[in-house]
Amino acid sequence: MVALGTATPDFALPDVATGRTVRLSDFAEDKPLLVMFICRHCPFVVHVQDELARIGREYQDRGIGIVAISSNDAVAHPDDAPKALAAQARQLGFTFPYLYDESQDVARDFDAACTPDFFLFDDRKLVYRGQLDESRPGNGRPVNGSDLRAAIEAVLAGRAVSDQQIPSIGCNIKWKAPVGGV
Repeated sequence: MVALGTATPDFALPDVATGRTVRLSDFAEDKPLLVMFICRHCPFVVHVQDELARIGREYQDRGIGIVAISSNDAVAHPDDAPKALAAQARQLGFTFPYLYDESQDVARDFDAACTPDFFLFDDRKLVYRGQLDESRPGNGRPVNGSDLRAAIEAVLAGRAVSDQQIPSIGCNIKWKAPVGGV
């Protein structure tokens, strides 16, 4: 897992819904920022996507910057191509930008490993990188965002986020084959 205290990696990526380039600098430096690596096809994301939409609606009004990024290889996984991602955002009512990382450089910069993967920054320093909650497809536990919500609430209250964090579990990011097939 990325070390707590790591600076927010810079990014400039197109929003799948608007085509507008969204940059790290578009988000206020003095406000918390939640970066979520998600996609359309992963069963782990499908399992929690309604909660992700709820988190967006609830916390953007409370001063949290929120952005979702898909970095999957859309050639190998067409469900994760920008048009399909835009349809997902519309269907779920995402209120936050949903960006496409075609080069996969941003996922590498964040050291994102799976979908979903969550990174919460405060004062542009990483304070949380962990799971949404204990729910997984088929385990019967409720999707409530409890772990991520606890971290966000701590930041909003000016408290330290616990450093006892459980890594996200999901589908590996679908990396492009290296040039030359090696």
